[in-house]
Amino acid sequence: MNDDRKWLPSMTALTSFEAAVRHGGFSRAGEAIGLTQSAVSRQIAQLEDWLETPLFDRVGRRVRLNEAGRIYADDLLPALDRIRRATARMTMRRSPGALRIATLPSFGMRWLAPRLPHLSALHPQLVVDFAARSQPFDFAQEEFDAAIHFGTPDEWPGAAMDFLFREEAVPVCAPGWLAAHPLRQPADLLTAPLLSQSSRRDAWARWFASAGVEAGTLPPGPAFEHFLMLAQAAAAGAGVALIPSFLIRPELDAGTLVIPFARPLSSERAYYLARPLDAPVHPALSQFGDWIVDQARMA
Repeated sequence: MNDDRKWLPSMTALTSFEAAVRHGGFSRAGEAIGLTQSAVSRQIAQLEDWLETPLFDRVGRRVRLNEAGRIYADDLLPALDRIRRATARMTMRRSPGALRIATLPSFGMRWLAPRLPHLSALHPQLVVDFAARSQPFDFAQEEFDAAIHFGTPDEWPGAAMDFLFREEAVPVCAPGWLAAHPLRQPADLLTAPLLSQSSRRDAWARWFASAGVEAGTLPPGPAFEHFLMLAQAAAAGAGVALIPSFLIRPELDAGTLVIPFARPLSSERAYYLARPLDAPVHPALSQFGDWIVDQARMA
């Protein structure tokens, strides 16, 4: 046996061990990977012989991961996950026009989705899968080619950023709510129920400051993870929400949401297309990147 192979146990043994760790026993591990309980037990016994170290403590018919097993699992399981992700990426690359893009949920629904027919007409060979993600992630650990990011360029280590556009957030409420709660000046909103997006709880404090209103410490109000949930709550009369205007254009046009004060909130944060910094040039991603930047310029 050469020096390389002696450090590589059989993949069946490794996956049996992984399944036993994840599922807490040999029986459920066998169900997960399509082996019998005895087959899993034999594979793990072979692995222990290979390592010359017990990985599980046997107590009657029960097994329990021991300290050596925990140490081995901490190193092994992430490595197996990386193998799976690398294989998935290679499988996806069999189609040169395939892309997987992570997008902020509300951005994807309200800005990106309506523009996709234009992308398909311009590049019919592209096959783009979209998935919702709200936070930055490690491209090396995920199966995405790019992502939509809102913030500043330095908030995503290891990513190159293509600027798309900045947003303007406006206060909005239901017309019926406004009729029942007349507002004459921005300070009147201090006594209104203020609805927030959960990752931007400081937005109202910044809005009051930009309007020249001494707000002090604002009481916490209802918060929603996605802007479209926030818009629905405001349209239902739950209070006043601060929402980027481009995300609620249909509601503003239909009159289900109105703007009580035309005082938009701007910031240095913006939308970007984030790409892995050290990734090889991918023609399909270059086409998508050029398209989305052009769309942002025309918006």
